[in-house]
Amino acid sequence: MIKNIEDVSCAFLHDIDLVCFSHLRWNFVFQRPQHLLTRFSKHQRVFFIEEPIFHDGEEKVEIEQVNNVHVVVPYLKHGLPEDEVHNRQRTVVNNLISKMHINKFISWYYTPMAIPFSNHLAPELVVYDCMDELSAFKFAPPSLAINEKDLFKRADVVFTGGMSIYESKKDHHHNVHPFPSSIDKVHFGQARKIRKEPEDQKNIPHPRFGFFGVVDERFDIELLREVATKKPDWQFVILGPVVKIDPADLPRQGNIHYLGSKKYEELPHYIASWDIATILFAINDSTKYISPTKTPEYLAAGKPVISTPIRDVVRPYGDNNLVHIVNNAEEFIAAAEKELAKKSRTSWLKKVDEFLLYNSWDRTWSKMVRHIEEALNNNLKSTVKEQAYV
Repeated sequence: MIKNIEDVSCAFLHDIDLVCFSHLRWNFVFQRPQHLLTRFSKHQRVFFIEEPIFHDGEEKVEIEQVNNVHVVVPYLKHGLPEDEVHNRQRTVVNNLISKMHINKFISWYYTPMAIPFSNHLAPELVVYDCMDELSAFKFAPPSLAINEKDLFKRADVVFTGGMSIYESKKDHHHNVHPFPSSIDKVHFGQARKIRKEPEDQKNIPHPRFGFFGVVDERFDIELLREVATKKPDWQFVILGPVVKIDPADLPRQGNIHYLGSKKYEELPHYIASWDIATILFAINDSTKYISPTKTPEYLAAGKPVISTPIRDVVRPYGDNNLVHIVNNAEEFIAAAEKELAKKSRTSWLKKVDEFLLYNSWDRTWSKMVRHIEEALNNNLKSTVKEQAYV
C-alpha cells in the first residue's frame, strides 16, 4: 500500500531511456525541465536535445554529460533552408540513438517545433509537457500551432504547467493533467537563515524589492519605471538575463539594479536580504497562461510577494491572501507600504508553510511517473490485443 505519493514505484524506468526535445537550454535558467529531468535521471538515462546553434563554423554536435543527463547541442551553418535544418536535426537524432544504443525510450516534448525532425521515431510513449502557450511568445513561428496539433495526436499523455493552460488545452487531448509550478522548499528555505550578503548586493540600501527570472516581453517595464520614479528611496534588484527585448528599453534610474544572471544555487543568498519579492509581469498574450515558478519559491524563502494579476498567481495565492495582487503603480505602492509597516509576519508565515506543505518537485515528479506508467501499460494492453486479432 502506498502511504505517500513519493513512495510510488519507478522501477520500470530503469529499462527505458528518456529523449527530451526542448526550446530551452539546459544551462540557461534552472526551471521546470531541469527540476523534472534531473529526477528522471536518477532512474534512467536522459537525453536533452536543444535547438541548434547557428554559426559560421564547422557543423558539429556537442554532448555534455551532467550526471545522467546528456545535453545534446547541434551546431549548424547559418542560412540553411528550413527543410534542410530539419534534415540535419533528424540526422543528429538518428546518430544519437545509434551511438548511445537507445532502444526503448520515451519521447518527451517541451516544444512542438521538434515534430518535423522527430516524427519518424517509434518511442514506447510520447509525453508533451506543455509549460507555456509558446505560440503567444515573441518571435514564435507561425508553424508552431500546426505542429502542436500534430503533437497532440501523437502524445499518449499531456502535462500542463498550470491551471490556466490546462483549461486551454484540456479539450485537445483525452489524457491531460495539470501540474502547476512546484518548489524545492529546502533550497529556498535557506533564505530564512542566510545572513551573509553577495558582494554585488550588499551595498544596496533598503528597502529592497527583488525579482529573479528572465527579463523579456513578459516583464512589465513601465510598472517598474513608474514605481521606481515615484519612490526613489526604494531599491529594485533585478536578477536574470535580458532576452528578446532591447536592454536600452529598460528603465535606468539609480534605484534600479540589474545584477545579471545568477546560478540556481545563489538565489537564496540574494533573496535572503530582500524586503519584498515581486512578480513584475505585464498582462499580455505571452503571460495569459503562465504559472510563475517564482511564486512558491519566494514564499518558501519567507518573503512577502507583490504580483501583477497573473491568473495562476491570483488563483490560488491571491485568493488565499498569501500574495498581494496589484493592477498599477498606485496599488503596488500601497501594498508595499502596508507590508513594510508590519512588525511581525509570524501568522502569515505559518499560513504560507501550511499551504506549501505538500508542494514539491518530488511530489510532482512522482505523480507524473504514475501517469506515465499507466499510459505505458495501456499501450502494452492495446498492442497485445491487436496481436491477438492478427
